[in-house]
Amino acid sequence: MTWKSDIEIAQGTAMRPIEEIAESVGITSDQLEHYGKYKAKLSEEMLANLEEKVDGKLVLVTAITPTPAGEGKTTTTVGLGDGLKAIGKKAMIALREPSLGPVFGMKGGAAGGGYAQVVPMEDINLHFTGDLHAITSANNLLAAMIDNHIYQGNALNLDPRRITWRRVMDINDRQLRSIVSGLGARTNGMPREDGFDITVASEVMAVLCLSQSMDELKQRLANMLVGYTYNNEPITAGQLQAEGAMAALLKDAFKPNLVQTLEGTPALIHGGPFANIAHGCNSVIATKTALKHADYVVTEAGFGADLGAEKFLDIKCRMADLEPDAVVVVATLRALKMHGGVGKKELADENVAAVEKGLPNLFKHVENIRDVFGLPAVVAVNRFPTDTDAEWVALKEACEAKGIRVVLSDVWAKGGEGGKDLAEAVVEVCEEDKDFRFVYELSDTVEEKVEKVVTSIYGGDGVEWSAKAKKEAAKLTAMGYGDLPICMAKTQYSFSDDAKKLGRPTGFDVAVRELSVSAGAGFIVVLTGTILRMPGLPKAPAAEQVDVDESGRIKGLF
Repeated sequence: MTWKSDIEIAQGTAMRPIEEIAESVGITSDQLEHYGKYKAKLSEEMLANLEEKVDGKLVLVTAITPTPAGEGKTTTTVGLGDGLKAIGKKAMIALREPSLGPVFGMKGGAAGGGYAQVVPMEDINLHFTGDLHAITSANNLLAAMIDNHIYQGNALNLDPRRITWRRVMDINDRQLRSIVSGLGARTNGMPREDGFDITVASEVMAVLCLSQSMDELKQRLANMLVGYTYNNEPITAGQLQAEGAMAALLKDAFKPNLVQTLEGTPALIHGGPFANIAHGCNSVIATKTALKHADYVVTEAGFGADLGAEKFLDIKCRMADLEPDAVVVVATLRALKMHGGVGKKELADENVAAVEKGLPNLFKHVENIRDVFGLPAVVAVNRFPTDTDAEWVALKEACEAKGIRVVLSDVWAKGGEGGKDLAEAVVEVCEEDKDFRFVYELSDTVEEKVEKVVTSIYGGDGVEWSAKAKKEAAKLTAMGYGDLPICMAKTQYSFSDDAKKLGRPTGFDVAVRELSVSAGAGFIVVLTGTILRMPGLPKAPAAEQVDVDESGRIKGLF
């Protein structure tokens, strides 16, 4: 078989009109707002009339700790949706929208891979329906209103040195992490230290993803903290009267986007917060809409289960009253070998010993899902051409010895047909008993919440608090934010806060350097280690490979 790139596979597949995709799950044409032939937003009228429908089963897809070897979480999510359809189940997929940062940075495209993709993949990976641009504009409108308020007399007594709201853009640009704005003439504003985050780290993104109505969206926007006065009093976006205009910019972005897989399974793609610096889940409204239209809804949470899944369960499920019926933990033999100490250049060589050495990482993620959160789990091994039978047998026997159900998934090469075994396993696992619970209680102190995540989810010994972080924890508690859930900002490459500690590290503490409150989103952000909110481009960014020919056909996207 001739090897094809993801974009070549996607461009060579005939898509069905989006009306047909919608009709397959009971969504009528007049409930769509079309963005061309193959993508549409769901109308406000349709979103307002969902309560009478019965929810389907919710399946969360997560993964082991990511490595450069690749795990294929989105590919597995898409392939599982197609696999469920292939065995006769009414299924939908609910995914996040890709950020241009990874698309043009290290990761490349983010619409699945091989024959398990969502399409039109070029649109989805680039501007799509403009949601991320709208979020960027709303965020930066607030930033402009803050500086304009100061320039126009500063009636709220905002201290320019204590503005916490930052500007954003959806491109990796380390040059803009820390800047000084307002230089030059007085008419240019007051000079102050400023900076940019990436759009997917904006609190506006989190607010959009966690809101379930336009009224709730506006209230959350109004609650967002933007800085402090000279007297140390907090100032919100509502005090600047910014929430109405911001909501106007987000009016269309608030509606979920409907597309399709290569095999015609409906997919709602909406919202895109990163899981290492934000809460890492698609929108609540997209997930709930899918649950009303399908018997099985497959969604994913970013990076490993220590990040995306923990936040999906402790933040999103808590706020939205959701409860997954099953969790799929994705692994690859290649990634397990890397956790077992093998370098990237040697991953194609058979190495059963390295697979076995890397297994503790997988086992810890499964333990977290089953023992900490009380949910049934199945391991999906995303198959690569270089995998060997001996490596697969070693993995399978080790999982079975621990009572872990494991299935080989071949969705990258075979699409839904290669996902049938996984789909059958998921259907069975969804019927197992569960005892869903959270890692911490909201009544716990901020310090107790962080400690519980570090010790129970990461397997660490404890927390090293900076003096600044301790002071901020006390301050946020005094301000009335102490009963909020926490959103851990941590490297995705390790259970610890050190990206070099692969596998299942032990005997470590996690360093908490500072805290901040996302009062609109409704959680406290805990910054650990050296995590940054604005990534940089790698030495050879993916953008160097992207091009468009004379006919307008994009190539090199992935």
